Amino acid sequence: MKNSIHYITIIIGLLLLSIGLYLVKAIIKPIDPQGMMKALPYICIGLGCGIFGRGMGEIISHRAIKNYPDIKKQIEIDTQDERNSAIRNRAKAKGYDMMIFIFGALMVAFALMGIDLTVLLLLVFAYLFVVGYSSYYRYKYDKEM
Repeated sequence: MKNSIHYITIIIGLLLLSIGLYLVKAIIKPIDPQGMMKALPYICIGLGCGIFGRGMGEIISHRAIKNYPDIKKQIEIDTQDERNSAIRNRAKAKGYDMMIFIFGALMVAFALMGIDLTVLLLLVFAYLFVVGYSSYYRYKYDKEM
């Protein structure tokens, strides 16, 4: 079951990649697209490559360790180890703390440079969404513990 999901992601990745390539050849050349249609083919290509790569990586790693049960067991222990989980969560927290300051400074720099208001507002809304999401879970976990 788990392996079939990876095959499905490979198929979805290849489908998105082929749609993106088709759109680049069929739409971009004959007509002059505007707005989202200018970026859509390249978004499809990027997402398709990423999804395809993820699925292929999972299948290759699964096949590589299939004949080595001792290595497979050690990998499972390492991924479920509380110490590794704590290290991973602490690294995420440090990354989040750095992201808050960097994106805040980046938004101020963009505002001072006078970039398009739509782009700036999208960045601000994404920033506020992440901060709100973090605040919600901070409040939720504080109540639980």
